[in-house]
Amino acid sequence: MDDYRVIADEIAASIAEGRLRPGEQLPTQRAFARRRGIAGSTAGRVYRDLVRRGLVVGEVGRGTFVRAGHGTPGARVPLAEPAGAQVDLELNYPVVPEQSALLVTGLAPMLRADALDAALRPVGATGTAAAREACAVLASGPGGTGRDSSDRGDAGYGPAWRAAADDVLFAANGRQAIAAALAALVAPGQRLGVEALTYPVVKAIARRLGITLVPLPVDESGLLPDALAAVHRATPLRALYLQPRLQNPLGATLAPERREALVAELRRLDLPVVEDAIWSFLRPGIPPLAALAPERSILVDSLSKRLAPGLTTGFAVVPAALRASVTAALHSGGWTPSGFALEAAVRWIADGTLSRVEAAKRADATERQLLARHHLAGRTLRSDPCSYYVWWELPAAWRAETFVAAAAREGIAVTPGAAFAVDPRTTPSAVRVGLASPPLPVLAEALDTLARVARSAPEDLLDPTVARPPQG
Repeated sequence: MDDYRVIADEIAASIAEGRLRPGEQLPTQRAFARRRGIAGSTAGRVYRDLVRRGLVVGEVGRGTFVRAGHGTPGARVPLAEPAGAQVDLELNYPVVPEQSALLVTGLAPMLRADALDAALRPVGATGTAAAREACAVLASGPGGTGRDSSDRGDAGYGPAWRAAADDVLFAANGRQAIAAALAALVAPGQRLGVEALTYPVVKAIARRLGITLVPLPVDESGLLPDALAAVHRATPLRALYLQPRLQNPLGATLAPERREALVAELRRLDLPVVEDAIWSFLRPGIPPLAALAPERSILVDSLSKRLAPGLTTGFAVVPAALRASVTAALHSGGWTPSGFALEAAVRWIADGTLSRVEAAKRADATERQLLARHHLAGRTLRSDPCSYYVWWELPAAWRAETFVAAAAREGIAVTPGAAFAVDPRTTPSAVRVGLASPPLPVLAEALDTLARVARSAPEDLLDPTVARPPQG
């Protein structure tokens, strides 16, 4: 009997040579086993190996399909992505026209010789006293303003919360802050609960740290507390990672009742939580989970989305009991911040530049959401009116990988649902469309093109003899 790896290699070669095309469906495992004369368990191992290699994806209730973008150099693979997309709706870095002028003002005092000398000195994970104070205010209650506890922010979310400056630690960027928090909480081989569709960077961090991710069910309002308890009872988790505000990719924000129920479960199960607040500045009226459970919450944020992609300072608000272990993870990983970026951030926070840039980006995100709703009218979309991304559940005729490849043929990059799925065997037939990066006219044209692609028949686009309609 053929070893499962030999069979998997044969299928991989068929994909690389274009005999199995992107979007093409593989037989069911049972049918594949009969065809090859192998056991069903062996067929299952073949399919799992192909998923592991990133050659195929499984879609719930639909089957297993060849992923787009594979093939040997020189082999013609229909719908393979071009090397670089003309319109990038994958990367999502908001930049508003007025921000450069605003940022220059804050940088000018740093260019004096004495100030520059101080800013270029190395700093550790604790940063500076001024930076800790500034970021504690930023991380706190509604709007990060540190308003007093009688100000309740958005209705129903309770009083604002004030982070302690001594609890703030710094990393070179938000990703490293997340990695340090996870490394401090979850040992290699232990299990981390995450939303079933989660931030792809967390998947990569978990692989590097040897952490096992456990997908947790969500609905339109976010993570289900009862599901968290059920999973933990079956196979205990060590910690939880989630985005309770503007979850990426679905855009969901936990309602007040859901937040309280989730925190109650975390306390009952004695689980710590890493709260990713990278996009929270777009919904400033909602306090973090740390306002409800500061003793078990690590709140992670960054300035790259708030200010500019090149300013990658990340920070975490860490309870006293966990501060030493997170600090050790930051130092051992080489993840401590740049002194210059930290000093610039302090100045931009103090002089109001950050608040002005955030306000401009909130207006920009709202405008782009309206644009997406107009150009993708009639489509099944999930998003928040304040967010910079849209989750698009594709028409029944389309599979995510085929749609991504068809969009790439038009010079547009979008992200397949598989990138966010924790369980590669159950990937959704959906794509995430990032709205932040292109200019508005370019975004409008790209959305129109995507709508046209969705109206087309996939089999026509797979057939190179079928002429495509003109763009525009």
